[in-house]
Amino acid sequence: MADPLNDDKRSNINLIHLLPNLLTIAAICAGLTAIRFGYEGNFEWAVELVLVACVLDGLDGRLARLMNQSSAVGAELDSLADFVNFGVAPVLILHSWAFQDLRSAGWIAVLIYAICCVLRLARFNVSNREEKDDTCSDFFVGLPSPAGAILVMLPMVISFAVSDLLLTAPIFIAVYICLIGLLMISRIPTYSFKNLSIDRKNAKYALLGAVVLAAALLTYLWATLTLITLIYAGCLVWACRTTRKTKTIEG
Repeated sequence: MADPLNDDKRSNINLIHLLPNLLTIAAICAGLTAIRFGYEGNFEWAVELVLVACVLDGLDGRLARLMNQSSAVGAELDSLADFVNFGVAPVLILHSWAFQDLRSAGWIAVLIYAICCVLRLARFNVSNREEKDDTCSDFFVGLPSPAGAILVMLPMVISFAVSDLLLTAPIFIAVYICLIGLLMISRIPTYSFKNLSIDRKNAKYALLGAVVLAAALLTYLWATLTLITLIYAGCLVWACRTTRKTKTIEG
């Protein structure tokens, strides 16, 4: 597909074709603004903007494919946006929130997480260029960067849900940040949910569930987000156990 941002053979371009790239740029703006709010002490808004970036990240690529407007520039822009929004913004917000008295050790944790994220994205980009799938059927290899961003912010989200209480010592949060970073560059299988399907007869229940989930997020954002994140963490453990059993049986 020709690149709509760099095609000398056409003098005009439909503005709607730029919509996927505009969503990506909007996601970058959300991530950068989240960093600003984090260092201004407005942590709830900061986390919410990272969540907005996650939503936009899920929309831009799908919209590009639906419009048949996928491009090399769009792919590179999306990767750069992922690094800003999921590799930099979450841990800088955490650094401002948790490491007032542990700035040096906290900064080391920030660097480890950010480098792990960029390595994870680089591995994904290389596998795409080599026309290899980064998934094993229903699984990603390693923790995806958006999921890493949500998991790494879990201590903050829990504290918002339970009266702004710092749940643990900063040194343990630093270790937790490093652990999430290592999960991103690991080879552990993680559910992609791309091939998730349900029986047509149950579609109405899925729609009802989506409405209930949306209402819960709008009404009890932090408690609901905590629950969703913990369920996803449980899915990671289950995916590891499932694939390990499958390999054992096949072996």
